[in-house]
Amino acid sequence: MSIQTQTLLTVIAGYTALVTVASVVAYVLYWIDKRRAVVGGRRIPENTLHWTSLLGGWPGAIVAQRRLRHKTKKLTFRVTFWITVLLHLIAAGVFLYQFVAPPLGSVPSS
Repeated sequence: MSIQTQTLLTVIAGYTALVTVASVVAYVLYWIDKRRAVVGGRRIPENTLHWTSLLGGWPGAIVAQRRLRHKTKKLTFRVTFWITVLLHLIAAGVFLYQFVAPPLGSVPSS
């Protein structure tokens, strides 16, 4: 296996771990916020939920929104949430492209 392939696999494994951990954190934050909303406690700021999604927790946030029926009605929250998902995916794609694309000026082998 080439060094480039090993590096790519390491990056993918690291990204998968990041998204997994961030998703668990996001789900827990949504659960805490839902619980506090029901009992009238101090809520988790929406910006915190959005940053968690932007940093990779968006899959866990989607699951939490569906399972907990939380943060599904407010249009501004939903639009901002989907923008964070899009921005995360763009950033991840650009980052991954750095490992897949040939260096500038290289000549493809035939």
